[in-house]
Amino acid sequence: MLVYWVKFLPTSRKHMDWINYRLFADKEIISSLYADYTTHFEKVAEYYAGSYLSPDAITRKLHLLQKQHYNRALLHRILNEQNREYHSGIKTLANIDLLANDNTFAVVTGQQLGLFTGPLYTIYKAITAVKLAEKLTTEFPDYNFVPVFWLEGEDHDLEEINKVKFINSTNEFTAIEYLPANKTQEKNLTATGSLLVDSSIEEFLSKIANALPQTEYRAALTDAMRGYYKEGTSLLHAFAGFFNHIYEDSGLIFLNSNHPEFKKLLAPLFQKEIESNSETSKLVIQKSAELEEHYHAQIKAKAINLFMLYKGGRYLIEPSESGDYFLRNTRKRFTKEELLTIVSTTPELISPNVVLRPLCQDTLLPTIEYVAGPSEIAYFAQLKPVYEFFHVVMPIIYPRASITIFEEKVQKVLEKYSLDFIDLLDDIDALLVKVSEQVSEVKIDTLFSSLETKIKEAINEARFGIQQIDPTLNGTIDSTLQKIQQYLEVLKQKTQKAQQQKEEISLKQIRKAALHIFPNGNFQEREFSVIQYLNKYGPDFVKWISHEIVIDKFQHQVIPI
Repeated sequence: MLVYWVKFLPTSRKHMDWINYRLFADKEIISSLYADYTTHFEKVAEYYAGSYLSPDAITRKLHLLQKQHYNRALLHRILNEQNREYHSGIKTLANIDLLANDNTFAVVTGQQLGLFTGPLYTIYKAITAVKLAEKLTTEFPDYNFVPVFWLEGEDHDLEEINKVKFINSTNEFTAIEYLPANKTQEKNLTATGSLLVDSSIEEFLSKIANALPQTEYRAALTDAMRGYYKEGTSLLHAFAGFFNHIYEDSGLIFLNSNHPEFKKLLAPLFQKEIESNSETSKLVIQKSAELEEHYHAQIKAKAINLFMLYKGGRYLIEPSESGDYFLRNTRKRFTKEELLTIVSTTPELISPNVVLRPLCQDTLLPTIEYVAGPSEIAYFAQLKPVYEFFHVVMPIIYPRASITIFEEKVQKVLEKYSLDFIDLLDDIDALLVKVSEQVSEVKIDTLFSSLETKIKEAINEARFGIQQIDPTLNGTIDSTLQKIQQYLEVLKQKTQKAQQQKEEISLKQIRKAALHIFPNGNFQEREFSVIQYLNKYGPDFVKWISHEIVIDKFQHQVIPI
């Protein structure tokens, strides 16, 4: 039985800051394509199937979707089964009921199955989808819109999901890794959603519990983590269950596409990919060449953009020069007819790659908008002709909220040294020099050189009068000056040490501030796990951040806490 945390919610709403994405592009932390997408959409409009800024685009997309056929009864049944397994709330089940109706459409997002929901941006994607569905329901009252989270559990890239990153109890960045027994990051070929939590989870969870700062919430948080990530549970079920726990009754529908009946619906798409003689690849290559005249191409298409599950692994299907097909890194071969037979009889063995995954999503779901991060927005720019080739309605691509949590202790450091938030993205060594010069306004060498000169002048001025009284005291005057100089040197060294300590404190504070805001020179949301903030602020943190997030400003949002 899971322990429920004491509720805590920050109550004071402080001033928020907004940063234009163009500034981050100039700093090379995001792409110029994403900067244009969010600031000058007209520059990139040709690559997409509608503007996220235009209500008319929504209306046109609704009319297109209404002409398509979706197996809503099957969606309703399977999503009900899946979400009950994930401990989804009443609001989610009600949204699944709505999805059975022809006037209901999906606002979709998704992500790989990062441990404890992965980096913070996964949470922000889900929140954006939930709030966007609510916004559309208000703006288009004749329709219903429900948020759907696509669980990307068919991917086999374990290295993408198996680390939990946070600031530990000694105020240092830490990354703790989980590897199931007999698995390596580089050689894992099993779909991550099918991987089962094994006995090594306890050591992993203990490392996290010991590394997290001691707070009033830590014990209950680690109990909850153990409750969902327990031996014998799949990583997919653990992800969805924990997500529901921290973002309870949000109405978010989780969808696991790795279901035999979903794969039957996708079989025609798989068949067309095989029969098209690499047409998908040609279309992506052509669009990529156009895109690269101004931007960058995010993804590379394969000759066949499908994987097959074989002997517990997931292998890319590739054509051979003889006209047959084989599974990469195996000796398994098929004729075209054999491969098509597998697709038609056991489509659950087939899995799409990054090129076809969005089309699978929008074949199953009546997707009005997809909530995407910068990388996804980049690869959707390459997919418009692929959607057209498969006769699938391409959704409007909506930028997810991008957030930095600006904690009070970091705010105070920046105020103390007259730094701006964005200064922490500059070269840290150059910034430290700037702060050091600011802190060290007193030039010690100059100060003591001036003082010594003045003392010498004063003593030499007194020397004339003393010699008139007693000429034999001249040696005593010299020794006195020498002692004064020695004392001054001691004082100078102590002053230098004090200044050095003051500088070290300042430089340490700046480094820590940069670590909290731009860990590894990256956005906080791309590095830190939500457990860092659940541990510090309690179980209502996600509810609080959901309340603070604004989804329609399309700038980076800095939220004080």
